[in-house]
Amino acid sequence: IYFMMTGIHSIYVIVGIGLIAWVLYRNNKGHFSSRYYAPVELVGLYWHLVDMIWIFLFPLLYLIG
Repeated sequence: IYFMMTGIHSIYVIVGIGLIAWVLYRNNKGHFSSRYYAPVELVGLYWHLVDMIWIFLFPLLYLIG
């Protein structure tokens, strides 16, 4: 179960890296400003959600199990 959950989590990490690259690309094109920054905020929230899932997944499945 640990390796399956780690593999599924890695898919979310790869998606997150792609989203961060997309935001970086759009930022370099000048698409974001102080009035329009919702995609940057949402990608940041997604990335931290993935991080929080790993913080709970690692101890529950690896250290305790």
